[in-house]
Amino acid sequence: MSWIYHSILLYRVMPFLGGWLADRLLGDPKGWPHPVILFGRMISAGEKSLNKGANRQVKGSLFAIFLIAVVFGATWYILFIAGKIHPQLEALLTGVGVFYCLAGKTLITEVQGVFEAVERSILEGREQLSRIVGRDTSNLSSHEIKTAALESLAENLSDGVIAPMFWFVLLGLPGMMAYKMINTLDSMTGYKNERFIEFGQTAAKIDDVANYIPARLTAYLMLAVSGNWDKRGFVHRFGRAHASPNAGYPEAALAAILNCRFGGTHDYFGVPVSKPFIGVNERLFTWEDLHRSIQVNNNTELMMGLIVIILLLLGFPYHY
Repeated sequence: MSWIYHSILLYRVMPFLGGWLADRLLGDPKGWPHPVILFGRMISAGEKSLNKGANRQVKGSLFAIFLIAVVFGATWYILFIAGKIHPQLEALLTGVGVFYCLAGKTLITEVQGVFEAVERSILEGREQLSRIVGRDTSNLSSHEIKTAALESLAENLSDGVIAPMFWFVLLGLPGMMAYKMINTLDSMTGYKNERFIEFGQTAAKIDDVANYIPARLTAYLMLAVSGNWDKRGFVHRFGRAHASPNAGYPEAALAAILNCRFGGTHDYFGVPVSKPFIGVNERLFTWEDLHRSIQVNNNTELMMGLIVIILLLLGFPYHY
């Protein structure tokens, strides 16, 4: 009967492994449909209808909770029906979902593209950077462009890779998809400006909760794979000083690894936002810094992926 046992274990692991490897090989192919695009359209349509008049915070809260619940429930139901049709169909859909929820390869490609673009011209660098950050890039210097790209590489390693894997282990693909909706809600409405300060407040807080453990896990995995475990105090010191309760931790880890400084004041929607500095060694960034950062990202993702596989093999609660 051992073959049955091993088959069950493979069934638990293969959908995740297949989706993960597909992301590493393909990234996000241009022109392919993507659930996050659908999420964005749903958020945009709802925000335009609800973010006006009185009770904006209440409407924004109910809207965010509704969308998260709908995504979780719809994913669960689709997998449930697929499993009734054939278990392999459920496994296939799970693998496809994992592929769409991970962004490891795309993140590295985009950040590397920023470094390549700024080498050609600062205008190209600003334009390329604007694809991956929310800040105003129109007046950034070459150094500021590279700094923002590396900050994004660290922060989005948590948001785009480690956190989705974390929620997959806990709640399967429905949890992973719900996390992507949470993250998309925050990226579109979680701003402290006049338009979103009330409407997006709950979405931002939900995102803070959803990323609390993954952000810290990302930071300490980064230190472990880079041989900088002794710099945990640095990460704790600078990570908690960040304006965000979570983003500062992976950024602080990369700052510790590169012995550099991130942070400072940046413009968002025309308004200067002051952020504390992370690290103390202000210096110019080189291609060597980018290559080392990419290596850290890849190794951190690899370690987290292996952890997920081990937990699935051990029967960790991946039930929905």
